[in-house]
Amino acid sequence: MHQVGGIAVEVAGTGPTLLFLHGIGGNSRNWAAQIAHFAPRYRAAAWDARGYGESGGAVERFEQFADDAAQVIAALGAPAHVVGLSMGGRIALDLVKRHPTSVRSLTLADTSAGSQETAAPEKVAAFLALRLKPLVEEGKTPADIAEAIVAEIAGPAIGAEARAALLDSHRRLHTQGYVAAMRAVTGFTDFPPFEDISVPTLVLTGSADRVAPPAHARLMAERIPGARFVAIEGAGHISNIEAPDAFNAALDAFLGGLE
Repeated sequence: MHQVGGIAVEVAGTGPTLLFLHGIGGNSRNWAAQIAHFAPRYRAAAWDARGYGESGGAVERFEQFADDAAQVIAALGAPAHVVGLSMGGRIALDLVKRHPTSVRSLTLADTSAGSQETAAPEKVAAFLALRLKPLVEEGKTPADIAEAIVAEIAGPAIGAEARAALLDSHRRLHTQGYVAAMRAVTGFTDFPPFEDISVPTLVLTGSADRVAPPAHARLMAERIPGARFVAIEGAGHISNIEAPDAFNAALDAFLGGLE
C-alpha cells in the first residue's frame, strides 16, 4: 500500500492512471476485481479515502476528498481516468470541477449527485436515520449496523460472496471517519452543472439500485454532453462488487474507445 500525503493507495500495473474511488461504506478492497482486471494495461489504483482503511484522520469538509484525489493523481501520473462509485462519484464530480487538469475521463457509477429526488429532505433524513443515528445517539459501531445497511443497498440477486464482501467492507469502517464523511456528503451540493462536463463520461448503474435510482442515472447521462449510459442487469447499489464481470466489461469498452 502506497502513502500519498497521508492517503493510502493500492497500486498495481503500469500505463495511464486509472483511479477508483469507493463509496461511503467502502475502502480500497472494494476494487480488488477491478485492480486485477485493469492492471495489465493501466496503472490501476484504489484509495482509502481520508478517514477510511489505512488513511488517517477524518474529513472536515467535503472538498477535502477531491483535493486529496488531485494530490494522489499528481503522484501517480496525471491526468487520470477516474471511476467513482456512489460517494466516489460525487467526489469525482467535485474533482473535475475544481481540478479539471487531473481528469482524463469520468466514470460515474451508482451515484446520485445533483438529483433533486435523492437530495430531498425526507431522503436525506432516512439516510441519516439508518446510518448516522445508531452510531451517534445509540452508541453502536459500524459492524453493528452492517447487516441492515447491506440489506438496504444490495440487489435482490446478490450472491453469497458479494454479500460477504459488502458486510466485510462495512464492518471495517472507522466510526469517526464514517460519521464525518456522512455529514460532509449530505451537506454538500456545489456540484458542476452536468452540461458543463467536457471530459468523456460513462454513467453506470445497477438496474436494481434503490439508493441511486437508474432513472436518475439515465437523466444524468442525457445531460452530460456525449456521455455513455450502461445499466447492469440485476445489480444493486455496489455494482462493481455485485457484478464485477459486467462492470469491468462496460468500463473496458468505454476506456477502449478513448485510446
